[in-house]
Amino acid sequence: MIFGWQVTFCVIFLRHAHPSASFYLLSYDDNKLPLLQKAADQPEVLVPIRLDLEIENHKLRDTFLWNKNEMLISPEEFAALLCDDMELPAALFIQPIASAIRSQVEQHPGDLVAMDEEDRRVPIKLNIHVGNISLVDQFEWDLSCPQNSPEEFARLLCNDLGLGGEFVSTIAYSIRGQISWQGRSMYAFGDPPLPTLKSVLRTPIQDTEHWCPRLEVLTEAEMEKKIRDQDRNTRRMRRLAQAVPQW
Repeated sequence: MIFGWQVTFCVIFLRHAHPSASFYLLSYDDNKLPLLQKAADQPEVLVPIRLDLEIENHKLRDTFLWNKNEMLISPEEFAALLCDDMELPAALFIQPIASAIRSQVEQHPGDLVAMDEEDRRVPIKLNIHVGNISLVDQFEWDLSCPQNSPEEFARLLCNDLGLGGEFVSTIAYSIRGQISWQGRSMYAFGDPPLPTLKSVLRTPIQDTEHWCPRLEVLTEAEMEKKIRDQDRNTRRMRRLAQAVPQW
């Protein structure tokens, strides 16, 4: 309410690329401010989501992060927008996409490491390819440090390596997925923590070549092999995650 007048904000997104051009109308007025305020007050809990669907000769593969406390858009609404963007048959894909999002959000364990714990480092390994560019890297991640942000780390790493924006979201997805797995396995199986660091310098020095990013331009055959290996590893990690007891 501004000077006694009710103000309505409308945002219209137009699409003209497809013959069946559509538009999305999002209308916010001051009657919805309590809902918007409530949504803004919710903590952001990002869950890594992976879609790997094949329905009637249509394939969809995607990775992204979903806020577990999202209140303004439902999985079905998101799925409808995704189908429109990707020109997928909505009748076939909306429900599977929404079900996949809900299932992975429900299985997400949340933060299992107490923030008062010190030096809970875990190894993170990246084996990512976008287009014909492959990124391989590994580093240690402290689960107990609240300042650690996968998204910020991914952005800085891509800036350093000169990689495009698509790498940013893929790297953040991979880190969050491994953080979730590491946290669950640490408590379910009692995995011992890594030794406490006594110095910022690591030895032996010859190991440094294994702890730095490596970029490679792949041929089409190499790219297809990496996709198969990645899909196989994803299925293996899902089976392992389902075998971990829920705490």
